[in-house]
Amino acid sequence: MSAFVFAFGATAQLQSYKKGLASFEKGFYETALEDLLKVEEIDPSQEAKLNYTIAEAYRLSNRWVESLNYYEKALSQGADDDDAVFHYAYALKVNEQYQEARDQFEKYVNLKTDNKVYNEWANRELSTLQIIDLIKEKEVGLNFRNLKEINSEGSEFSPFVYNGQLVFTSSRKDKVYSNGLPFLGIYSAPVNSDLTSVGKVQEFSPEIFDPERNEGSPAFSPDGRTVIFARGNSGKRKDLSPDVDLYISRKLPAGNWTEPQLVSASDSASWDGSPAFSGDGRTIYFASNRPGGSGGMDLYRVNMDASGRFGNPANMGKALNTPGDEMFPYVSKDGKLYFSSDGHPGLGKLDLFVAERKGGKIAVENMGLPYNSSKDDFALSFDENGNIFFSSNRRGGQGDDDIYFYQAPPAEELASVDPLNEDGNNQEDESDESEIKVVNYYLKGLVTDAESGDMIAEAKVSVYKIDGGFQELLIETKSNIQGAFGPIQTQEDTDYLLIVEKPDYLTKREGFSMYGRTIPQILLRKPVTDTTFSTTVRLEKVFIGKTFVLENIYYDLDKADIRPDAAVELDKLVQILLDNPKLKIELGSHTDVRGTDMYNLRLSQRRAESAIEYIISRGIERSRLVAQGYGERELIIDNAKTEEEHQVNRRTEFKVLEIAEDPVLE
Repeated sequence: MSAFVFAFGATAQLQSYKKGLASFEKGFYETALEDLLKVEEIDPSQEAKLNYTIAEAYRLSNRWVESLNYYEKALSQGADDDDAVFHYAYALKVNEQYQEARDQFEKYVNLKTDNKVYNEWANRELSTLQIIDLIKEKEVGLNFRNLKEINSEGSEFSPFVYNGQLVFTSSRKDKVYSNGLPFLGIYSAPVNSDLTSVGKVQEFSPEIFDPERNEGSPAFSPDGRTVIFARGNSGKRKDLSPDVDLYISRKLPAGNWTEPQLVSASDSASWDGSPAFSGDGRTIYFASNRPGGSGGMDLYRVNMDASGRFGNPANMGKALNTPGDEMFPYVSKDGKLYFSSDGHPGLGKLDLFVAERKGGKIAVENMGLPYNSSKDDFALSFDENGNIFFSSNRRGGQGDDDIYFYQAPPAEELASVDPLNEDGNNQEDESDESEIKVVNYYLKGLVTDAESGDMIAEAKVSVYKIDGGFQELLIETKSNIQGAFGPIQTQEDTDYLLIVEKPDYLTKREGFSMYGRTIPQILLRKPVTDTTFSTTVRLEKVFIGKTFVLENIYYDLDKADIRPDAAVELDKLVQILLDNPKLKIELGSHTDVRGTDMYNLRLSQRRAESAIEYIISRGIERSRLVAQGYGERELIIDNAKTEEEHQVNRRTEFKVLEIAEDPVLE
């Protein structure tokens, strides 16, 4: 009886596991968690995947603190996704475990992954974590109160005072999304000037209230006659976009609004949201994850003429945009651009920042406490009386995202200007010029033997600057007797390529990026500072018979086709062969144990030949390549059971067969 109950329980947990994975793949993270959290016992080979999926479901639904323990478990159980280290580090930061976060970001940087965005972001976070205490020291002395008259257990954000109404976004529609949360809509409540009186919450406008879609973050033109807001997909065929887009509506003389129209500047294949008007109403600022940005959400600007026609959106550049998310722009009357970011130096997730032009450069400043916390702080706005509003999911709130409010004392009327405009009226004092301190950046390095760690002297080091995909040779030098080279002067926000050559070693390409390595101005104490970064290039000894395992050259069961992920790795081998023209190699392919010995031997031969044909198609001479199938004769995991273990056995290696005295001629 007990055995039957145990078997039944194990089957039920396996079903929950499979259902949870399926829901996760569809993006139904709350549903996935409901099933995955039921799984208490599972095959040990699946434990890392279970915990990693739970962690990812929490992260992707913006519950970083909840994800923390599951990332830790997954990594301790052998999760091999390098991104897990990055996300674990970020979760530690959100939980204010700053030293532990720094250790994990350093670990991620040292992995030297191919993820350029995360590498830049991790380097930025390492700089940020040096100045956390300095950010906390900045406190403006304002007391914000939670607007409990409006806030609920759901989300309330993007507050804006319009015609005596507090207009805001809230998750209180009748329709409920697959994750169990109500759809977002635009609501309003009548308020007086000091918000001591807050009326009943109602739909802002029936004309722009669609019960079948998420809607939010409205922005009103200075004359109050135009509103632009974000609207999501309803899942119906008639939708013009599969994602979130900007919509525009105009106020009619009778007081109602026109049917919303899609803003032509929206990219229907991307997420576009959180719009804002400039002071003169001629420019729209918004956030988007469209291609060509810096990483996540970037800030864009687009001009709108008097007839409501839009120009071409322009990315606002790397002074503002980072590999993280920049969202919720807002332009104040004095021409400053406020926005939220989790990529600029901040306390946790989204922090509030202000940008203005100083000394000919755009200076971005964290707004400090109490605006910011270790959670999301975003969507700041001012009303005509100088009262301040923003949103946050910090501890102690009513629910998820809440609206916070500060009543300002009477203030002088300020001129309305556009932000960051070199030709406008936003002119800084001459003294601002001296506020921008200069940093000279340098790169030095070591060349070592990858196996022994010994320093390698007389290695040729060629340093290239990467600009627009083109390589420009900066300098050629050699390592000294201690294996050292440099220092070599570098520039901010620039990629470099190091090619290191030495007889009897494989020529090595090593990238080095200055993105994310800029030292924050707050840390600088002198007008001019010199700082040097270090890198180590490890060269592989090469000799006849030496074997190198190619990472991730895997094949689907029973197939010899080159998968896209395998093509990426084979391209790396092509580059090795181009950089080392004296090599002749054997490409060896291995199968798992499923199938007969003879079948596997033939299958592995087909796979090796398939890889050879791909390499030849990339410009390598056939005479330098030999295909060899090994079947199941040289397994890495003898008693493989899971698909992941079998895939490890289905690998590809290359062995050095010959080192020519002279380069192979075509």
